[in-house]
Amino acid sequence: MSLQKTECHIKVVDPQIDAVSLLAKQTGLSKQLVKQAMQKGAVWLTHGKQTNRLRRVKKVLSQGDELHLYYNQTVLDESVPNAELLFDEGQYSVWYKPFGMRCQGSKWSDHTTINRFAETHLEPARSAYIIHRLDLAATGLIVLGHSKKTTAAIAKLFETRALDKYYQVIVEGEFPDSKVTIDTDVDGKSALSHAHLLEYNAELNQSKVQVKIESGRKHQIRLHMASVGHPVIGDRLHGNGNESTPNLQLTSCYLNFICPITHQDKVFELPQAYRPHFQTS
Repeated sequence: MSLQKTECHIKVVDPQIDAVSLLAKQTGLSKQLVKQAMQKGAVWLTHGKQTNRLRRVKKVLSQGDELHLYYNQTVLDESVPNAELLFDEGQYSVWYKPFGMRCQGSKWSDHTTINRFAETHLEPARSAYIIHRLDLAATGLIVLGHSKKTTAAIAKLFETRALDKYYQVIVEGEFPDSKVTIDTDVDGKSALSHAHLLEYNAELNQSKVQVKIESGRKHQIRLHMASVGHPVIGDRLHGNGNESTPNLQLTSCYLNFICPITHQDKVFELPQAYRPHFQTS
């Protein structure tokens, strides 16, 4: 029976022995499996006070370094749909994040994250840093930074709400015609959302709604829609979604901000094909 899950930590005594050989010997995994785990972000190297993912098979080790392997075959076997590059601005880029793609890795891997996808697909190749997040089940526009300076500058726009963004959702029931403002607290913190009806489908008894949020609480839109009796379709946490219903119908569709590099007004809109739509049988 093959090894499914293990972790190990090795002090480097002989730096002439490479990381793959050390980890393979310690765990009994094949060198090929260790290399695959390394590529997917499951191997870490502590050098001095710094601990970072180790991806380079031929990385020169030093005596006193420590290797860490977090091997979980189930995690490493995970696959997600590809993200799509929509706008490449050089210092940053704007992507479509599909359902199931993560905005944050774990010690076990980062191969299903959008920033790692960008690093392995962008041309010319660049580092990619997360600026803001979407839920695992949500889809839509994500901005990635390609330098730490630009990442910090755009992150500040999100933190200070110095930008416009809106989402589209499909919800249960007939949403009111008039603009609805929802201020229900989320996890004990104040939260404000503005929603208005785009389209009602009487056959499905579902509404397409546009939502603008003035605070960025976790699951804010999902909680706010459920709180007014119109849970988001496919929401398994706060609505009636389950394995047989569609994926979460919540998508980030629009971003507008002043570019901190060029100081130009930038508008990024998600193509209609990626926006939520009524799913008739």
